[in-house]
Amino acid sequence: MKKIVSLFIACIVVISALAQNNPAPTRTSKKESKKAAKRDRINAMLRQEEEGEMIFNKHSIFGIKLATDGYGLTFESGKFKTPRKAFLLQFELSEKKHPKEKKQAASANAFQVNSVVYGKMNNFYQLKLGAAEQRIIGGKGNKNGVAVSVIYGGGLIFGLAKPYFVDVQDQANQTLRRTYPLIIDSNYFEIKAAGIGAGWSESKMKLGAQAKTAMRFDYGRLNDVVTAIEVGLQAEYYGRKVPQMAYNKEKQFFFSAYVTLLLGKRK
Repeated sequence: MKKIVSLFIACIVVISALAQNNPAPTRTSKKESKKAAKRDRINAMLRQEEEGEMIFNKHSIFGIKLATDGYGLTFESGKFKTPRKAFLLQFELSEKKHPKEKKQAASANAFQVNSVVYGKMNNFYQLKLGAAEQRIIGGKGNKNGVAVSVIYGGGLIFGLAKPYFVDVQDQANQTLRRTYPLIIDSNYFEIKAAGIGAGWSESKMKLGAQAKTAMRFDYGRLNDVVTAIEVGLQAEYYGRKVPQMAYNKEKQFFFSAYVTLLLGKRK
């Protein structure tokens, strides 16, 4: 029994000594370890940037797009197949404008001036679903450089032509809600645009296809952050003609240039 007690006491002494030689990490040491790991990660990214390579698996990017015939919001999910090639899934919500659209004053009072787009027949919205390939053709070279990529792809478009309603007065001073070209033909007096809430129940679907090609310039300081500008050309074709402005030719094919500001993350 004495031997067992002696052995037990010896084990306790050894464990205590080991615990004193290897103290538990304090909160301060944990914070310092996290800071050191973060510094190492940033330094590794800077080394990658100096080498002009981007070693990542995927990215998620949001964008604000301005085109010669409209504007939109974009989202892109990309998967890298090689360090210089990625497969992209792209989504876009946009509105297409006719080049002759121009707001003008319709009526005024002491507090506001109401306006209309004279002759506008429809607001034309699109949901674009596409696939594309991105190829990096120029690395950054250093942390202050710019990565240059070429992008090409295409996809489907779900368009929606929503009638553009205007509040008008007739010759009997009755307030009505009408669309162009009936407003012009009936000599109504325009009061104001009816607003975005009017006309949805009378909207018509316009299905189409798209193709695009672009150059992307990524000037972000670190490779895991996307800060880029994309400049490109796009073509769209719809199965049915899209009426946009009264007494103007309705089109099925649209061609435009665009620029998009992109912000996102790579992982």
